[in-house]
Amino acid sequence: MYSLPAHAQLFNPCDPKATNETKQLFYSMQRLKGAGTIFGHHDDTAYGVGWCFVNDQSDVKSVTGVYPALYGWDLAKIEHDSVRDINGVPFKYQKQLVREAYQRGSINTFCWHIDNPANGKTAWDTTMRTVATILPGGPNHETYKQWLDKAAAYMADLKSDDGEQIPILFRPFHELTGNWFWWCANTCTPDEFKQLWRFTIDYLRQTKKLHNLLIVFSEADFNSEEEFMQRYPGNGYVDFIGFDNYCFKNVEDYKYNLDTRLGIIGDIAKRNNKLTCLPETGYEQIPQANWWTTVLQPILAKHQPSYAMVWRNGRPDHYYAPYPGQISEADFKLFFASPQVIFENRIAPLGVYGKYVLKK
Repeated sequence: MYSLPAHAQLFNPCDPKATNETKQLFYSMQRLKGAGTIFGHHDDTAYGVGWCFVNDQSDVKSVTGVYPALYGWDLAKIEHDSVRDINGVPFKYQKQLVREAYQRGSINTFCWHIDNPANGKTAWDTTMRTVATILPGGPNHETYKQWLDKAAAYMADLKSDDGEQIPILFRPFHELTGNWFWWCANTCTPDEFKQLWRFTIDYLRQTKKLHNLLIVFSEADFNSEEEFMQRYPGNGYVDFIGFDNYCFKNVEDYKYNLDTRLGIIGDIAKRNNKLTCLPETGYEQIPQANWWTTVLQPILAKHQPSYAMVWRNGRPDHYYAPYPGQISEADFKLFFASPQVIFENRIAPLGVYGKYVLKK
């Protein structure tokens, strides 16, 4: 059995009314600091390379024998009462997979590629200054609130077999320093973005009484603390700070950026009582056979972010975790076996929600 090390001081979630299970998860993730980085995979149990909607299936598990310790999901299309999310996963099935991950003692995180509330186009529509129009007093504010209502109802209904709300690492407006989403830096001022963030979190907490969320603030590119903090909404609205960073052909650039940026946010986190994370990363098709142990693992070991999640295994030409027979399979097994990385077999025995929810 593993045990969580005792820390002299633990800091509370930014939501003073967070549910007990949500608080205990945040405390547990603080205690795990230094014990290893929690490994996650987006849509891990929903589909993979060559399969879709198969019970108890996972490319990560097929390679290692073990599930990841963190599961990423997307709320996108919930705003339209869609039956399926943006990647085709039925929300009813997604809800089941979230519950199963929780019952196994692992962690769930949600992003939201929310469509543009100003014109109904996709999250990638940057043709107008949408953020200003959905703030209180703006012409599209009521539409945005209606969409929030739908997301809040869904997240409130993510419950265990015993009926308690499942804690969620909620990651809205991700990659906000980019230029490809309607909420990005090219379509709104820093003040407008901070107003949007604060309104959103306040609305979910105060109006919708949603207290099972830990809030993840996740940027794209930045090169200094000043850049990172320019759109930061304040400590009362954030629990985790991080950034999305993918590897491309220039692996040395990836290593440099990952190392530098994890160092920057590590300093910020210490001063502000936050945890660091790497909410999206990976190398599409993982063409480098030893990428896991020679590129990613040493940087995670150096900076020890709370968690790191690779993106989804969506197609035979679009995947970020290995599957049986993939070129990096053997190296991923070594990565899994490292004490510096935490998969479900290591996190499940810890009772990170303050109790053992593991099914017998």
